[in-house]
Amino acid sequence: MSSNYRITYNVDMVFCIDATGSMGGVINMVKNNALHFFNDVTQAMARKNKTIDKLRVRVVAFRDYIADGDDAMLVTDFFSLPEQTADFERCVNSIEAFGGGDDPEDGLEALGYAIRSNWNAEGMKKRQVIVVWTDATTHDLGFGASAPNYPSRMAKTFDELTAWWGDCQNSGYINQNAKRLLLFAPNGPHWNVISDTWDNVIHFPSVAGKGLGEYDYEQIIDSISNTI
Repeated sequence: MSSNYRITYNVDMVFCIDATGSMGGVINMVKNNALHFFNDVTQAMARKNKTIDKLRVRVVAFRDYIADGDDAMLVTDFFSLPEQTADFERCVNSIEAFGGGDDPEDGLEALGYAIRSNWNAEGMKKRQVIVVWTDATTHDLGFGASAPNYPSRMAKTFDELTAWWGDCQNSGYINQNAKRLLLFAPNGPHWNVISDTWDNVIHFPSVAGKGLGEYDYEQIIDSISNTI
């Protein structure tokens, strides 16, 4: 006998998007699907007998503080979907793939911004999901600290960033039961340490410098819904 019971979730998601030149394919994918994102996620959830009560999405588009200056980091507030879908779409459409300088980018700073989001604490069932899309390795945390626009409240070391993510002894900035991290990122010193030692992380390795075209939209939606 089938059940009409539905698990209801309040879901916050942060998209950390590498916005350098080689990432045009992923950025275009996000742009092309921003308008349909809420319906696509909720339909994928419904197939798993889950219902989203509230969905909010935040965007962190990152490049390189040293190479890209004021264009190094775009950080938005949360958009409530579907009510603010048009605003979300305009934000995503404003992101262009350019810059980056050397191969590593400032992905750890983007992750720091994401972890310290203003997460929704309401509801019995919550998911706080960070998705990182990049085809680059990452600089050491603080590599770009000499840039005038480098954030003053950023974690000073990788160990501090790890503490922000938290564990059973350290609550960090994100709900320990609700948190999930999806890494669409190449194998490399920092990304691999995160996938090997942080909890609630799923890593989809990509090829450095080759974009992320191999991860199509349906796979990403399915991966997101599986973590919720």
